Amino acid sequence: MNATVYPGWPVAELLPHAGDMILIDEVTEFDEEQIRTRISVRPGGLFNRADGSLPAWVGIELMAQSVAAYAGCQARMKSEPVELGFLLGTRKFECNVDHFPAGCELNIHALRSLQDESGMGVFECHLRGPGIQASARLNVYRPPQAAGYLAEGADND
Repeated sequence: MNATVYPGWPVAELLPHAGDMILIDEVTEFDEEQIRTRISVRPGGLFNRADGSLPAWVGIELMAQSVAAYAGCQARMKSEPVELGFLLGTRKFECNVDHFPAGCELNIHALRSLQDESGMGVFECHLRGPGIQASARLNVYRPPQAAGYLAEGADND
């Protein structure tokens, strides 16, 4: 990884999420093509099971938030506002466990494989932890001027 020196922005400043919806703990590295993030699974969150673990399907959201943090880092580097983006779909989500145990640390890597001027992007994502391996390809969309995009949709209702 040809890592950019990470200025240490709080994750809350990189994601268009708030409060308990922010699931990743920190960005550890990023550059023009990729990002690495980390989470420690803690009981009591919105998606935790009774035993404090997270269902494996939450891995898709962890990957999506990592991609959103990538976009947030890119925006901050350009002194632009962090914009809303959308997860359009996931291909080939595979995970070797059915849950992520409370107390384990997960590391997420998202690598941009495609991004065009319209805001469409594809990221190859991997999540690793103790005895845990998950991967997926995420299709995302970040419209230019997301606020206008959402207002336009509301006018059609």
